[in-house]
Amino acid sequence: MPEQEWLADKFEENRSHLRAVAYRMLGSLNEADDAVQEAWLRLSRTHADEIENLGGWLTTVVSRVCLDMLRSRRSRKEEAFDAQPAEPIAIREGQRDPEQETLLADSISTALLIVLDRLDPAERLAFVLHDMFAVTFDEIASILGRSPEAARQLASRARRRVQGAPSVPKASLTEQRRVVDAFLAALRAGDFEGLVAVLDPDVVVRIDEAAARPGAPREIHGAQNWAKGAIAFSRQFAGAVQPMLVNGEVGLVLAPSGRMVRVLRFSFANGKIATADIVADPARLHEFDLAVIDE
Repeated sequence: MPEQEWLADKFEENRSHLRAVAYRMLGSLNEADDAVQEAWLRLSRTHADEIENLGGWLTTVVSRVCLDMLRSRRSRKEEAFDAQPAEPIAIREGQRDPEQETLLADSISTALLIVLDRLDPAERLAFVLHDMFAVTFDEIASILGRSPEAARQLASRARRRVQGAPSVPKASLTEQRRVVDAFLAALRAGDFEGLVAVLDPDVVVRIDEAAARPGAPREIHGAQNWAKGAIAFSRQFAGAVQPMLVNGEVGLVLAPSGRMVRVLRFSFANGKIATADIVADPARLHEFDLAVIDE
């Protein structure tokens, strides 16, 4: 078997793992494919017989490519990555499997991707490689050009941000989650009575300018008044709403296609939602402390 063909077969054996790493690093299937493609290009220009552990070498290369992409995204405020032209060997006909892509996208929650996107690139790399793929801190340190202890600290700091710090006792958090889950289930089902049941009769809803429709009121009073509008609005977005910790308490985040566009911050009283702040202003969205709810 020619060397290039053998190398291509070995690369294909590692492709699914590399895509999983890149997807968690980047949060985009298309960008993950760009990173994997770049790994192939670099491998094809390397003397493979000098690589002792091909899988480890490819993971390192993909991680470095993703790190560069994240840094570029952050510094230039862009979402694009200028990948080199694809070569046929890395994009064989029929390679993209919709079912596999769905499984990959479903393997990590939107809530976690939202939090990962708020991490520093080095923190994200350390957390993803260590906590999700069991890569050692020695290996992570070599990718980042830092000491193993520094890599450990980066992963620890990222882990704390992912997990968050609830601002209420666990029992209260459990109750909040029950109420918000019931609210979300009623919203998705278009269940008006179910929605009203979890809202305080005198609920107050405040809507910032970026979230309000032109000419619509910025403040809504009463469970029935809000329930009608909430169901109407949610028909196209309910599937993109995720429960998350918002400043230490249970709230909701609207993130169609993984892009956060609204946050719903609640206060609770007597087992019901007493107030809701709906925020869409980008500057205010950035100020929220968001974390994944521990299941």
